[in-house]
Amino acid sequence: MTTVRINASDAVSTETGALIVGIHTTPDGPRTAPGGEGLDQALDGRLAEILTTMGFTGKAEEVVKIPTFGALPAPVAVAVGLGEAPEGDYDQETLRRAAGAAVRSLAGTPSAALALPARTAAEAAAVALGGLLGAYDFTRYRTGGDRRAPVGEIVVLSGAAGAEEAAARSATVAESVTLVRDLVNTPPSDLWPARFAEIAQEKGGEAGLSVEVWDEVRLKEEGFGGIVGVGQGSVNPPRLVRLAYSHPEATRKVAFVGKGITFDSGGLSLKPSAAMDWMKSDMGGAGAVFGALLAIARLGLPVNAVGYLCLAENMPSGSAQRPSDVLHTYSGKTVEVLDTDAEGRLVLIDGIARATEDAPDVIIDVATLTGAQIVALGWRTAGVMANDDALREEVVRIAGEQGEGAWGMPLPAELRKGLDSAVADIANLQPERWGSMLAAGIFLREFVPQGVRWAHVDMAGPAFNKGEPHGYTPKGGTGALTRTLVAIAERYAGNGTSARAV
Repeated sequence: MTTVRINASDAVSTETGALIVGIHTTPDGPRTAPGGEGLDQALDGRLAEILTTMGFTGKAEEVVKIPTFGALPAPVAVAVGLGEAPEGDYDQETLRRAAGAAVRSLAGTPSAALALPARTAAEAAAVALGGLLGAYDFTRYRTGGDRRAPVGEIVVLSGAAGAEEAAARSATVAESVTLVRDLVNTPPSDLWPARFAEIAQEKGGEAGLSVEVWDEVRLKEEGFGGIVGVGQGSVNPPRLVRLAYSHPEATRKVAFVGKGITFDSGGLSLKPSAAMDWMKSDMGGAGAVFGALLAIARLGLPVNAVGYLCLAENMPSGSAQRPSDVLHTYSGKTVEVLDTDAEGRLVLIDGIARATEDAPDVIIDVATLTGAQIVALGWRTAGVMANDDALREEVVRIAGEQGEGAWGMPLPAELRKGLDSAVADIANLQPERWGSMLAAGIFLREFVPQGVRWAHVDMAGPAFNKGEPHGYTPKGGTGALTRTLVAIAERYAGNGTSARAV
């Protein structure tokens, strides 16, 4: 993985494989942002002329490379757009995306120095995190070719007090996001429920987490009918993993529950083939919970945290659950299965019911739950629903601070009737497609006891980028919501103070 360090030296004297500088767009042409002072002088005052000739305007995330011809210790200068200059502090997401876009363009370069605005520890943290995430590439299955390796070392040029600690924090968070991306990108032939549980045990133990695993026998014995029902059609049986972190100074507890369908064929309600090839990403919620718990432990946050990974493979076979089957879930409620492709909510309700036994201050579930989320909000914005308006807005705000798009959504009372069942307590799907993201949230809410604060995040789109890379986001697995969950834990560790962006 790419490493990061802080260096207080100036941009033009830093020995590195490439020097990255920020550029603003102005009415008079491109202008160097703080941190890149001296580059224009080193290029004989011609930087703006060079950039303008190359058609570079300084708009956000625009990138161009300039050979320095010996004018700098760095053989290449990389200009990255920051848009218009702010009147006050820099927006941290702007810095993260700029750093990510620039570093991503430098694959094959051993090192890069980031002379972007880093006048405060928060700005340095943003630059470091964006650069680390932008350097990501999933190479496990490539056997050769001309693919260039990601940047090996990032140097953030900053003399700000606390910059080294801030960069170290960014490195810890980036390590977790990188792991989640790797898990999402791993083909289901190499990541089935038991294998995911093994990874959780190994890495969770290394981080100091307490790890407990339910196998298919224990799941059935203890009544986890939702997880068992979804997983019973696969030769790879389901698992439930509980990760726990405690701190001696903690006064509050958070619980995270993640959907972990390691591959979703739709079961007997089979998906169209065009909708199936990226369903290895259907464990992105469990991945985010896993990555967040690792980061919380490694950061030593003064909060107690538990995470549940609800793991199953949804496959069609002679032993698969059928439409019209009735499941007896861990909560004691029964569910009529009308569509086996509405399986994520079935594993989540068992995880949510088990999480309530930990008596947390809040339960947050994250899931790649519905295609309707993508229809409503697109590929980059998650939908947030909750049984508490203040909690919903808090999750949306914290996600926004981390640069992870989220939008608050309602749980309309009139949609509940569509989940009525003639034979069970509730059906897993409403007959109409309208408002199906919201109906899924209403279904989950039915399994949250009164008095328990709960929020649901549907991140079907944000978990997997099917388009081109952008900013610090690669093609494929994104690691979405991992940073938001860490920040939520920090919010509760702070006993009411706002979470810092990381």
